[in-house]
Amino acid sequence: MTTIAVVRKNGFAVIVADTMTKWGSGKETAEYVANHQKTFKIDDTVLAITGNTTFKAMMTDYFSRPKIEKKFDSVNAIFKTWHRMHTVLKEEYFLNATVGADDPVESTRVDVLLANKHGIFGVAAHRTVQEFTKYYAFGSGADYAMGAMFALYSDKNRDAEEIAKIAVAAAAEFNDGTGLPVTAHRFKLTS
Repeated sequence: MTTIAVVRKNGFAVIVADTMTKWGSGKETAEYVANHQKTFKIDDTVLAITGNTTFKAMMTDYFSRPKIEKKFDSVNAIFKTWHRMHTVLKEEYFLNATVGADDPVESTRVDVLLANKHGIFGVAAHRTVQEFTKYYAFGSGADYAMGAMFALYSDKNRDAEEIAKIAVAAAAEFNDGTGLPVTAHRFKLTS
């Protein structure tokens, strides 16, 4: 349970995540959990994750390895990076990639948004990689966040960071799996 969002506007990219963890009906807020961030930095890229909090530990550990080939500058590069990681997650971290018999490929069981100087990207659980031109959101409050971003994006007085923060705040207002405060990271785009 979480809400993460990315926005690209006026030469900047922003990634925002809520900070609450939910286990069943229990809530673990940033006030009680020191490592509440759902974002983490890999070189010049910030990733925000949904799904089980164990994924953050697994991905942080995987990407911290010195010889891991990782690139986040294009859809194809991200796909290749994710493909290599998926194999290691299964073999070394015991990822249960089985979801449904109708699934076309194994699931990594986590949705991730990425932001860096190259743009804003998303990787869905089945390793579908997309580059977004305006904004996107994943998580249990994504519908609320997407609606807020749709309503705010054309406002010339609002920048990418404000739009993304309001989007996750809207999700926190209406979705019981999303909680404030948010963490935000901003990048100047190169193209």
